[in-house]
Amino acid sequence: MASSTTTFSVPTTASKMSMQELEELRKQLGSVTTGSTLQQSLELTRKMLRDKQNKKNSGQHLPVFPAWVYERPTLIGDFLVGSGLSTDTTLPIGALPLASQESAVVEDLLYVLVGVDGRYITAQPLTGRQNRTFLVDPNLDLSIRELVNRILPVAASYSTVTRFIEEKSSFEYGQVNHALAAAMRTLVKEYLILVTQLEQLHRQGLLSLQKLWFYIQPAMRTVDILASLATSVDKGECVGGSTLSLLHDRSFNYTGDSQAQELCLYLTKAASAPYFEVLEKWIYRGIIHDPYSEFMVEEHELRKEKIQEDYNDKYWDQRYTVVQQQIPSFLQKMAGKILSTGKYLNVVRECGHDVTCPVAKEIIYTLKERAYVEQIEKAFNYASKVLLDFLMEEKELVAHLRSIKRYFLMDQGDFFVHFMDLTEEELRKPVEDITPTRLEALLELALRMSTANTDPFKDDLKIDLMPHDLITQLLRVLAIETKQEKAMTHADPTELTLSGLEAFSFDYIVKWPLSLIINRKALTRYQMLFRHMFYCKHVERQLCSVWISNKTAKQYSLHSAKWFAGAFTLRQRMLNFVQNIQYYMMFEVMEPTWHILEKNLKSASNIDDVLGHHTSFLDNCLKDCMLTNPELLKVFSKLMSVCVMFTNCMQHLAEPVDTPQMASGFEATINNFDKNFSAHLLDLLARLSVYSTSDCEHGMASVISRLDFNGFYTERLERLSAERSQKTAPQIPVPRGPPTPAPAPRVAVTAQ
Repeated sequence: MASSTTTFSVPTTASKMSMQELEELRKQLGSVTTGSTLQQSLELTRKMLRDKQNKKNSGQHLPVFPAWVYERPTLIGDFLVGSGLSTDTTLPIGALPLASQESAVVEDLLYVLVGVDGRYITAQPLTGRQNRTFLVDPNLDLSIRELVNRILPVAASYSTVTRFIEEKSSFEYGQVNHALAAAMRTLVKEYLILVTQLEQLHRQGLLSLQKLWFYIQPAMRTVDILASLATSVDKGECVGGSTLSLLHDRSFNYTGDSQAQELCLYLTKAASAPYFEVLEKWIYRGIIHDPYSEFMVEEHELRKEKIQEDYNDKYWDQRYTVVQQQIPSFLQKMAGKILSTGKYLNVVRECGHDVTCPVAKEIIYTLKERAYVEQIEKAFNYASKVLLDFLMEEKELVAHLRSIKRYFLMDQGDFFVHFMDLTEEELRKPVEDITPTRLEALLELALRMSTANTDPFKDDLKIDLMPHDLITQLLRVLAIETKQEKAMTHADPTELTLSGLEAFSFDYIVKWPLSLIINRKALTRYQMLFRHMFYCKHVERQLCSVWISNKTAKQYSLHSAKWFAGAFTLRQRMLNFVQNIQYYMMFEVMEPTWHILEKNLKSASNIDDVLGHHTSFLDNCLKDCMLTNPELLKVFSKLMSVCVMFTNCMQHLAEPVDTPQMASGFEATINNFDKNFSAHLLDLLARLSVYSTSDCEHGMASVISRLDFNGFYTERLERLSAERSQKTAPQIPVPRGPPTPAPAPRVAVTAQ
């Protein structure tokens, strides 16, 4: 009999061991090594989880079991391979009568069913996470052995479940797995009560092998399902939401098997309780407490102060993010609203307001997803309203946006007249020579002298001298999140020395939580619009000053004054161009788009709608003001440069043109300005025409009609196009008749 057992026993005699004994010893030593390897693997897994959780919890170490819990295998309740009961018997079991064999095997099975080796049935050592197998005494009667092999899968499943419960009860595996293990432990207790009752029957001599097989049938199905779930959770390394997804999907798969489905529903309901506690705190109060990284929403350490400093800051998008693998499958459709609900409440909470959803109700797991949807919808609607009312009423979001529009979109006319009159001399200097404090003082003075003095938020307006011109700023913005971003970031601010007018911009102080809407990205776009319009206004003022200074030409003789006619005509064309561009941007782009924004803000239902409408407003303004197309902006900048150089030239003409030499030089200079201005304007009109047709930007047609109200430039464009066509067309000899010239392409112009 000794040769057929797996008891760990070392021979004490000096006799030579048989080959069978050597093999048996090797197996037992191997089992010890395998068990040790498995324990090391589990300890490594626990350490990885522990490190991850401690890192997330900012050094607040989570509780752990003492080492002796894992070093004492007798606490587990599973088989101890190599230390089973003694199998030394006076007679081999095969020599016993059939009734005695059955009685002995029934007693062994009662031991094996609770994780203890019997005399004739012993557990085999595990290799990794495989199912438990058993070695049955080969001398046992064949009929009895057949029935024993049918019952042993129950013991194997029990072994799997017991190991799972002990392993997942460790703190590192999270509260969902803790709750699942606790629910399984409750069912295992019921199973152990059944085995105890069977043992009582056996002691009374009323339990045969057939009766044992009959009584164990219901428990066999239950323990098998538990073992299957335990194996799946282990295999998938499931934690938190992924465990709930597995349990939920398994519950659906058992549709039609009411007993199995009821069992899975019980386990899922128990396992989901701690997950729903975290969920309820999040959607009802905006608090996230997830020490074991099980919840679908993950918190990141980001400073909300950077939202006003960094253009690329993504506080709103990245402070809280969804972890896909932790979304239970029954909450997949509502994940977005769950994220938003907690975020909304969290913003209000960070402002010092304690918020709790008045329609809060305990969430309990059910197969009817509608129950979750209704509760989450109610919480979402409450959170949306609370934050929206908080921003709109208490924090006066719309009033702040109107204040920004007043200054950045040049809506306050008298303020800009005062401000530009006061700062014109200072802003003409190179940007390095400007004193920012002096500009701040002049800004303060202009605000107090104009109707802007009634603006309650005027003190939030600040001066900002940019390190690069508008085109460079646009290119830097367009390069964000592209391959060129790094090169643009490390490039020199600008090759040319900027004047104060070219570098000047406003900035605005925005406090939390308004900085969610008016963040650095939005302020940068406002600055680009402002710099564009501010420089146009400066050029218009310069052209008007030329008109005033050139009134002195009336005192000259007719011979001298006639040479100014060309200059006056060019000045008027330039003024017409600048004023029409300004009118288009202010009254055909910004004002209608602003009214749409205000209308959309009144109908917005949550903060994400507000963000979307505000971003859309700025995007449309930038696009229609030619600030998203570097090529258009470059041509426009050249036109502005020609206008500024022309005004500078005219300002220096202080003496009448009396001599023919001076007259011819003056006429050549004016003709040169006229040629450059016309060439750039024709180039701009041609590009606008292409842009308005190819990119379906029909708003650009309004610019063309304003700048070319009488078709003057269209005619010149057609003439230039015809000349280019003739130059590029190949000269092919035609045998009969004169060659027919190709029709010149026309510029799409909307009549005014």
